[in-house]
Amino acid sequence: MIEVKKLIKNYNDVKAVKAIDFTINHGEVVGFLGANGAGKSTTLKILTGYLAPTSGQISINGFDIEKDSHKIKEIIGYLPESNPLYNEMYVYDLLKFTANTRNIFGNDFKDALEKVVAQCGLQDIVHKTVGECSKGFKQRVGLACAMIHDPQILILDEPVTGLDPNQIVEIRKLIKSLGKEKLVLMSSHILQEIEATVDRIIIIDHGKIVADGTTKKLMNQFMGKVKLTLAVIGMTDTNVDKFKESFKGSKIKKLKEFHKIIIEYNKKNDPRLDIFNFIVKNKLSLTEMSTKTANLEDIFRKLTH
Repeated sequence: MIEVKKLIKNYNDVKAVKAIDFTINHGEVVGFLGANGAGKSTTLKILTGYLAPTSGQISINGFDIEKDSHKIKEIIGYLPESNPLYNEMYVYDLLKFTANTRNIFGNDFKDALEKVVAQCGLQDIVHKTVGECSKGFKQRVGLACAMIHDPQILILDEPVTGLDPNQIVEIRKLIKSLGKEKLVLMSSHILQEIEATVDRIIIIDHGKIVADGTTKKLMNQFMGKVKLTLAVIGMTDTNVDKFKESFKGSKIKKLKEFHKIIIEYNKKNDPRLDIFNFIVKNKLSLTEMSTKTANLEDIFRKLTH
């Protein structure tokens, strides 16, 4: 539904987006990540028609972003990072105003209102003014405004900002369920949330896409090794030499009561069974065997530091 080719956006001499390409299909939930100033929000604003590209081609559901911008806006729901709301309006009136601008009136509005109020958990605040709402509820109101017209595509810039842990879990469930019937493109600085919510991740750095794939694919591509930590009691100098010979690249450090051993290995060459057999054969005591694999934060830091 979204196809981007050679997208470039310049602000005078500043090259914010540098000839990027990507495609997103219907039913995908995609995380769009980047450090501040990487070109993330600029790209999202261009996709929604808020900004014009300097050059490049963008097709959304078969429509050209420049020639058919009004048609594209009809099928997109957009929650910007700043979440612009009218604090003096009642939540109900704001949702009605937003629906009316989308040509949703009468019974159609009642149905749409009932749906987004339930989805976003606004039952208790729908008759309050926006200004009376907490930051978390304001974020939910903004999400409801983006969804009121039941768009085919949802673009969410930092959708969980200001939400407490329980609200984050609720919004995560909502976004996942929406992904079954819509295309959802979201950005967030909460990397654990992205990892738990999306099917695919695109990382942009200094205006260029530096990674694109599932979390598992990115782990294997950029952080393929597993770090194994052992604590072994009873090792002698002879055992240490035998261990180093059997398991190349192992780092062994003598502590007060035990030896600490660290080994990094590729997932395909898991040495744990062989290590266990070595421990048994040499009549040693194993008190710890723990593994640590890379997470999304490790990958993000590696690609954007």
